[in-house]
Amino acid sequence: MTAINRLRQTPEGYFTTRWGQPEYTDWQDESMSWKEGCYIGDWSFLWERRFRGPDALKLFADTSVNNFEKFELNQSKHVIHTDKNGKLIAEGVLTRLGEDEFMHFGRGTFWVDYKMRHGDYNATSEADDWFNFQVQGPDAIHVVEKACGQKMRDVKFMYNGHIKIAGCDVVALRQGMAGELGFELQGDIKKSQDVYDAIIEAGKEFGIRKLGGRAAFINHLEACFPTIVTDYLPAIFEPDMAGYLDEFRSAMPAFASTFNVAGSFEGKKVSDWYRSPVELGWANRIHLGHDFIGRDALAEEKANPRRVIRTLVWNADDIGKVFASLFGKDQPYDWMEIPRDQRGFMYCDRVLKNGHDIGTTTSRGYSYFFREMLSLATIDVAEAEIGNEVSVLWGAPGNPQIEIRATVQPAPYKQDNRRASY
Repeated sequence: MTAINRLRQTPEGYFTTRWGQPEYTDWQDESMSWKEGCYIGDWSFLWERRFRGPDALKLFADTSVNNFEKFELNQSKHVIHTDKNGKLIAEGVLTRLGEDEFMHFGRGTFWVDYKMRHGDYNATSEADDWFNFQVQGPDAIHVVEKACGQKMRDVKFMYNGHIKIAGCDVVALRQGMAGELGFELQGDIKKSQDVYDAIIEAGKEFGIRKLGGRAAFINHLEACFPTIVTDYLPAIFEPDMAGYLDEFRSAMPAFASTFNVAGSFEGKKVSDWYRSPVELGWANRIHLGHDFIGRDALAEEKANPRRVIRTLVWNADDIGKVFASLFGKDQPYDWMEIPRDQRGFMYCDRVLKNGHDIGTTTSRGYSYFFREMLSLATIDVAEAEIGNEVSVLWGAPGNPQIEIRATVQPAPYKQDNRRASY
């Protein structure tokens, strides 16, 4: 079996189970929560690793595209790790807890730890286990303030406040993974249930919703937060990455170390599903004033980008044909899961203009807020003009396929309210 055939195998189970129940009220209600009130979502499955030592910051500078010339205590950064070709290995959040102490969240923790152990750094790392509760939406500030009993208005975007909830010390990162004002609340996993219950109690007055797995990634789609596996495969399948891939797979649970693809796009090699920070809209994170893995490749791409990220709005009449095919006598088109695929594929479809390939699209999902089918797309710069009419080829190779008309729109599609004033 070839590497690509292995990628096209259907994963067992649903990756969305890590968020708890599929639905707590229903996915339409939950997907409106971060626009009309707020939700609490459980991201405690994320991995954390604490790095300490005089060379800890140098380690992150060497393995990340980011600028660390200014990195204050209690500040967090969205850190991006790439291979020598400038393709994404992973990305996540890095928080500065002390002068030489950092907490790193996400799959990238394993990559940075691997480079530390195989390099010459005066630093240490150890796995930690924190709960991670996202409280997101315009009422998030009121819920968190009520739960902790103190004002949070002076916590700046991507900075951390230190509070207590239910007697537990909590790090409160002001961010906005729903594209709205929000906090990520982090602390000792042993106290997670007490903190969760206290947030629910504080949120009753504001109609807080629990966020289930079915709706969890619609906020990433509306707010344009590309995500590993969903929008790119990690660049860890090249021969020179074999040692890391072996360690990664042995350290990670199956759901986090198994990668699958689906859709109409047919790559010739695994790297055809890789993406760069430039393609995913993160060119402004790339700081060329320091040396890091992939710097030369990204310097060239940043100066002359080939593709950029956009939102595609799919034609409702054409989508109707896909659903109508279920009631005909011929083989139907591939099913469009609502609100989005639940199995954990990188569902990647071809984007066409006048019959020619101009890019690919991922994250296809139905936005109940907009009443539209949306997807994120990396498309040729020449075809990225807002309002451009393109088409998406729907259907896996060998299955019935249909071209679905789509319109190029900005990414993010929903107004970005993360930095909104209180």
